[in-house]
Amino acid sequence: MTQPFRATIPPRRVLVVTGSGISTESGIPTFRGAGGYWRSLNPEDLATRRAFQGDPNLVWEWYRERRKRIASSRPNAAHDAVTRLGLATDEFLLVTQNVDDLHARATHAGKHLLPDRIIQIHGDIFVSRCERCDFSRRDPAADIEPVPSCPKCGGRLRPGVVWFDEELDPDQVQRIEHFLAAGPCQLVLVIGTTVSFDYIAEWIQRGIGKSTVAIEVNPDETILSHELDRHVRERATIGVPVVISEFLGDR
Repeated sequence: MTQPFRATIPPRRVLVVTGSGISTESGIPTFRGAGGYWRSLNPEDLATRRAFQGDPNLVWEWYRERRKRIASSRPNAAHDAVTRLGLATDEFLLVTQNVDDLHARATHAGKHLLPDRIIQIHGDIFVSRCERCDFSRRDPAADIEPVPSCPKCGGRLRPGVVWFDEELDPDQVQRIEHFLAAGPCQLVLVIGTTVSFDYIAEWIQRGIGKSTVAIEVNPDETILSHELDRHVRERATIGVPVVISEFLGDR
């Protein structure tokens, strides 16, 4: 780990961006990392609208297994530290690429982040939504039906996530745009993401101003590493609590 950075002021405005690296230590494998394959199938081939149209039973079987695994997992020290930062910051936005609910379940001093401070830009794995109408619901870990049906119109329900061949939810994008339009942040914290999507890189860059401290917590170098001030080459559970403690101290 690099030498500690001592903040001169507590951050008033913070952007945090997280990827799958923050959840791997809770037992949730990444798509691209070790353990990402499922029954010798590439998850990137399953997480598409085309795959659902071709074999909805197979796609739902995969998502039910993922739901069960996530439901049995617990937020780790990195999730809890991010919650601590969010609770202590006046203007805070967490943009996570993860479809799990670990950020929502994470706590500090018994408190959770409010939903309006979290954006799951790639959707929520526990949401099922109709592919024909506007019906959606939040489900438990597993569905009884192989392919659940919409109680409103009878169409097929699908996982409420953004697949690789789909566009982002414009309402969620607008929430991020609104936050960024209010000005740069005192702290931009990038955790466990390869920054492989151009829009993620753009949002991180737009959150950085002249007085911003931009920190990356990732064991590996990323395409944005050269643009950030500090690089903590540790696992999220090790690096994130240390970085956040440096900014917040014992407050």
